[in-house]
Order: sequence, then structure tokens, then C-alpha cells
Amino acid sequence: MQVDLHIHTTYSDGIDSPEKIVSLAKSAGLGAIAITDHDTLDGVIPAVTAGLQQHLEVIPGIELGSEYGGEEIHILGYLIKLNHKEFLEKLSLFRKTRIDRMKKMIQKLRNLGFEIELDRVFKISGSGSLGRPHLATALLETGAVKSTAEAFDLYIGAGRPAYVPRYKLTPTEAIQLIRSAGGVPVLAHPGLNHSLDLLGELKAAGLAGLEAYHPAHNQEKTAYYVRLAGANGLIATGGSDYHGPGHLTGCRLGSNTVPYSIVADLKKNAIV
Repeated sequence: MQVDLHIHTTYSDGIDSPEKIVSLAKSAGLGAIAITDHDTLDGVIPAVTAGLQQHLEVIPGIELGSEYGGEEIHILGYLIKLNHKEFLEKLSLFRKTRIDRMKKMIQKLRNLGFEIELDRVFKISGSGSLGRPHLATALLETGAVKSTAEAFDLYIGAGRPAYVPRYKLTPTEAIQLIRSAGGVPVLAHPGLNHSLDLLGELKAAGLAGLEAYHPAHNQEKTAYYVRLAGANGLIATGGSDYHGPGHLTGCRLGSNTVPYSIVADLKKNAIV
């Protein structure tokens, strides 16, 4: 039985609702999935509810953004206690800082002559975590850019005129936060950054796994990460990083999977 442990919904920057994700997973013949939206747990309960109705196990998860040395490093967290007070308070802080950041970016765009309204960006984001992809869509709607990719390239990408950095944890803080809520921290898609330079430090902080199977990893890299995980006593996890049709990752749900035994390993590592 195969599982996909990296999926995004409309509650962050995904295109499909949690309910649709569950239906897609069932159609793909998956035995379980994990919902791992960016900096929010809001999509988990709807997915779990749909999973119960369609007899599909849904694992609570999250993908926390962190930064080290100017580079973004993502930490996946599995089996987090959904009612953990301190964890939820931290997520609330993330939400507030995202709104503050968006206001500043919109003001910068206004200073450049673009008429962007915060309410419109909120409407585009819907129930999702407010972020630059939503602002890029708003820019596209005004005709200021020809694509959302161009919005990043010209205006809102790092180093561009309307860019504002957002509040981020360090990778160690993200791992400790996940552990504090009983969860299992996993280093996401190491092939996309230099996060492995910190592997010793992250293990000391409580890192439990390494995402070896990911669309950004070719066969050679995947094999290397599987060996690296084994050599360091880490769980080799994997998933499609599915965001929806047409997303930059260009993958389909279930395109990268691992055996259900990996879920069992994660459960053994969770703090009850």
C-alpha cells in the first residue's frame, strides 16, 4: 500500500480543496495521504472528515517555512496534536505576520503605480495562507504582468522592488516547535537547497526524517538521500508536493510515494 506524504490544499497555495484531494487520492489507489499546507493546520480536519467518509487515512501534517543563511528551508511536521495551544498560537502569529507583510508589499506596488487592493488579494487567497502567489494573481488581473511568474521576476521575487521578507523561524526552531506539539519533523526536499549542511545540527534538535522521494530529485539523488537517511538513523519519507494541475512542480498527486511502513515508522516516532 502506497502513501503520498506531501500534499497542499486551498488552505495554503494548493488549487484543490481537501475534499477533492481525498477523492483524487482514492482514485489513485493510495492507502493514505498527509495534508502538509504551509504554516497552517486548517485543511487537516476537512480532509480527515472526507477521509473517514471515503475510507482513506489522512495524516495530520504541516510544512513550516524557515530560513538559514538567507536560504529558505522547509520542515515537514507529521502527527502534530491539532489542539496544542502553543503551536496554534505560533501559527496565529505566522498569520498576522503574513498579513502585515502583504500590506507592505501592496504599498510598495502602489508606489510603483499599480492599483492593488488588499481585499482583492484576500479574496483570491480564499481560506488559504496569504502569500505572494495570491498577490501575483492580483497583479496578473490588473494586466501589469503577463503571468504570475513574471510578477515574481519583475516585482515580488526576492530582491525585486516590491519584495518584503517575511518572518521565519530558524530550521532548529521549526523542528523544536513540531516536537513540542508531539509531531515528527522531516527535512523537506533537500535537493532544492543546501539544508544538508545543517544535518548534524538538525538531528541534534530532533529531526526524525529526510524527504528522499520528491519530484525535484532524480533517481540518483533519491538513492543518495535514502542511503543518507539510513546512515543517520532517519526515516526516508516522500511525496508528490502536489499543489494542483498547472502548478510549477508539474506533478500529479501520487506521483511520488512511499510504502505504508513509513507511516508506521512516523507513528512510532511521534510523542503521544
